[in-house]
Amino acid sequence: MPLSLTLASLWGLTACLLGLAPSRYHWPAAFALIAAGIPLLGFVTMQVGPWWGLALLGAGVSVLRWPVYYAGRWLRQRILRG
Repeated sequence: MPLSLTLASLWGLTACLLGLAPSRYHWPAAFALIAAGIPLLGFVTMQVGPWWGLALLGAGVSVLRWPVYYAGRWLRQRILRG
């Protein structure tokens, strides 16, 4: 298995374990997962191709659905106001 997919699997396992933490740690953990996931997404895409990158993007969005929801809501309000 390529190194990038191994690291992506560890990212997913870490995300699942952080989901078991008390709720006061969820948003800081989400920010840390996003900060680690963006370069990892680029590494996976570079090493094994864009289809794997899209699959990893979908997995990341499914794990971090609330930050994505709030970011979309924020963008929608910005676009409608300006």
